[in-house]
Amino acid sequence: MLTPVLMTLILILPYLGIRAVLRGRKQENLPTAAAASLGLLFLFTAIGHFIQTGPMVQMLPSWVPARELLVYATGVLEIAIAMALFFQRSRRAGAWAAAAALVAFFPANVYAALQHVPMGGHAWGPVYLLVRAPVQIFILWWIWTLVLQSPGSSPRAALRP
Repeated sequence: MLTPVLMTLILILPYLGIRAVLRGRKQENLPTAAAASLGLLFLFTAIGHFIQTGPMVQMLPSWVPARELLVYATGVLEIAIAMALFFQRSRRAGAWAAAAALVAFFPANVYAALQHVPMGGHAWGPVYLLVRAPVQIFILWWIWTLVLQSPGSSPRAALRP
């Protein structure tokens, strides 16, 4: 059950740290801080694809073809999303890709919880979803509110020098 807690801390703590450093300065940098924190979160989750490959393969139904390759590919995808979030020109696309990935990957979390897969809290079974689902919703809220809808996050803002 530690994984959702770590995910939440990785998302919030860097953002709060950057806000503290920027106190009294331009508030338009806050979407950058929110995107950077989200990028760190996606790097954290991507690492799991490479160091916990076996358990992540178990999170997918046996009928899914090339499960191990898919785990590696989604890890690479998460790294690409993280990198996009770190740069102003690609931030919006990265944020949309992050939201899409969260929605697309959630069925694997449901399956893993129903199967009690011993990975990241899924062994708790369906009870795990009572924690994981709100965390997913919070991250989606974060993307929409703090990255996509914040001042300075428009496509025009990305073109400013």
